[in-house]
Amino acid sequence: MRVGVLTFHRCINYGSYWQARCLVEGIAARGHEAVLLDHHSRAVTSQEWRYAFQPLLPDRSGREDIRRYGVKLRRFHEAFRALPLSAPFDLDDPSEMPGVDLAVIGSDEVLNLGHPWYGGKPVFWGQGVRAPRVVTYAASSGNMDASGGLAPEWAGRLARLDAIAVRDENTREVVRGATGQEPAMVLDPVLQFPPVVTPAQEPAPYLLVYGHHIPDWFAARVQDAAARRGWRTISVGYRNDWADEQRLEAGPHEFAALVAGAEAVATTYFHGCVFSLAFGRPFVAAPSFYRWNKLRDLTALLGAERHLTFEDRPASEVGAALDRPPQVDARLAELRAQSDAWLGGVLA
Repeated sequence: MRVGVLTFHRCINYGSYWQARCLVEGIAARGHEAVLLDHHSRAVTSQEWRYAFQPLLPDRSGREDIRRYGVKLRRFHEAFRALPLSAPFDLDDPSEMPGVDLAVIGSDEVLNLGHPWYGGKPVFWGQGVRAPRVVTYAASSGNMDASGGLAPEWAGRLARLDAIAVRDENTREVVRGATGQEPAMVLDPVLQFPPVVTPAQEPAPYLLVYGHHIPDWFAARVQDAAARRGWRTISVGYRNDWADEQRLEAGPHEFAALVAGAEAVATTYFHGCVFSLAFGRPFVAAPSFYRWNKLRDLTALLGAERHLTFEDRPASEVGAALDRPPQVDARLAELRAQSDAWLGGVLA
């Protein structure tokens, strides 16, 4: 079959890039012709680039940081060009979207109506997709609270999809409440099809920091834990002045290599946790409001709750989480088999 994957594949975001790539490669490995459906939007690109150069707003990036973020942006665009892309089409008018035998929407926050620039785009809910069958794989509603319910027009779009698979409990509740159906639970593509990466070769052991607007209490505990273990701290992708080194210009391949080579990871991001799990690295995560649903549900799904910490918890939790990777091999194997069976069914 010719299979089109519809997701946020042009985001300047490590997780978005890798989940798109891992999913399309995982489908291709089953013998199908798999492409990323290459949507474009000037408005989205403008927002994406503004965020890429100024990720710490309201604090503005200095001139040198802007230069380094520009290097990061170029590295992402080099990686995008190497992806298997369809002919381009307008995000807001998918009539020129190339036809495929099966469209797979997801992963990422494709079902989040509150996403800053993709929220409310009907194409990610199946409208206008040129395929006889349309499904989702590892779709997420992000920080959209399931208790709020969906307006009838959005619930109707979900109900018209041929099959739905989600990656977190919050999204499962959104789908269940809107359609009365029980969607499948599957793994994020990075966990389902982990990339093969050569670990970064650094001169000394290091703890990788991934995130921005990291709370002061979390930064202090991470610094203390790293100092006690004799680790440098490297901040990847975003500036965190308290870290020993800033790798602002890292592209998606450098990011993955840095995670793979780290002694441990401290993060506020969903894919900071996902990559740590995929590469068997110890990690500790502090949730933000925007990412609370995703971090809570991921750690609960895998039984890795001890790697999620909060300000009112003992500071020693951070060091304990960084000393040993999550013991999740059996649960990961179970979920990979479950995800593989579901994907095999829709690709049959």
